[in-house]
Amino acid sequence: MEELKISEVYRAQQVLKNVARHPRIIGPTNLVNNAQVYLKPENLQYTGSFKLRGAYYKISQLSPEEKAKGVIACSAGNHAQGVALGAARNGIKALICLPAGAPLSKIEATKALGAEVCLVDGVYDDAYNKAIELRDKEGYTFVHPFDDPLVIAGQGTIGLEILEEMPDVEAIIVPIGGGGLIAGVAFTVKTLRPDIKVYGVQAAGAPSMADSVAKGERIRLDNVSTIADGIAVKEPGTLTYEACRLYVDEIVTVTEDEIAAAILSLIEKQKLVSEGAGAVSVAAAMFHKLPIEGKKVVCLVSGGNIDVSILNRVITRGLTKSGRICNITLDLNDKPGQLSAVCDIIGRQGGNILSVTHGRTNTKGINSCELHVELETRNNEHVRQIHDALEQAGYQIL
Repeated sequence: MEELKISEVYRAQQVLKNVARHPRIIGPTNLVNNAQVYLKPENLQYTGSFKLRGAYYKISQLSPEEKAKGVIACSAGNHAQGVALGAARNGIKALICLPAGAPLSKIEATKALGAEVCLVDGVYDDAYNKAIELRDKEGYTFVHPFDDPLVIAGQGTIGLEILEEMPDVEAIIVPIGGGGLIAGVAFTVKTLRPDIKVYGVQAAGAPSMADSVAKGERIRLDNVSTIADGIAVKEPGTLTYEACRLYVDEIVTVTEDEIAAAILSLIEKQKLVSEGAGAVSVAAAMFHKLPIEGKKVVCLVSGGNIDVSILNRVITRGLTKSGRICNITLDLNDKPGQLSAVCDIIGRQGGNILSVTHGRTNTKGINSCELHVELETRNNEHVRQIHDALEQAGYQIL
């Protein structure tokens, strides 16, 4: 990080002035009750992610000889689109290595921007190894998704925009994958305003930076698993680890259910579509993972490129986490009137039955049955009220 100067971030801001969007901060929102939470919606960026900033700035600074070789990159999807657009704007060839499991929407969007795509079995780190192999074999110029001073400087322009638009901000919450975004934002903010807290958030299924900082050395996870595919990185970068160690106040993790609930809240309350990686900052605020009570906070929503089929599943999971959908299985005596009685109790408690499944297999006895009911409910307290009413009526909830 000694190579990076604040002047580089300001230079990147000038280069990106007429290239990137500069989404205005949204808020205050009603996402959290105990803090003033605002959003920096980089999901509204061209290509749907902040990644355009760093990728374009890096490509813009290449020499004519490097540009002539073309560029190669590896990505879970968002950096791919940033590199593809940056290369197209500069009139050079781009080859992108993506994990084969990347959302189809990200793969097709990368192709649509003019880049050639190479799908690689595995996750981001496997795509990285393939990109390095092809770089050495074919002579491409490699554009790293996070561990590069110029890429970090490009991402740091987000920090400048937050400070310029909201100078009284007290804390900024940033998603972390490989660490390029938080490295740029934290370096910029702490250089100009060291009093502002900068917090990082990772998915609990991919805590590479959190574990590295906690142990005092870069570590590599054996595997990662999360719906936040954009931050599913096994090992943080050398530069980005150093930046987090020096400039980030705290790093926390959020669960899959918490991420899903944050995505749902952003859709319902703010009319914003976020991918899992973009929503982790909001999840950390919603589920009280950080000391932000009473503070003016900006959550950085880093991207919105979520596959529609995944979004459907995430919404269902988010509804369940927030108590909006409830599944109850009851052990009943198999006799007339039982189903009617259960439905009557649920109806009187204000629950809306979505589906009912009645079965006689896998039960305790010949005269028993299982009843599975899927309900639409108001919140977790409402779910508890329905549970209590059923139990008070003598029904056993399995």
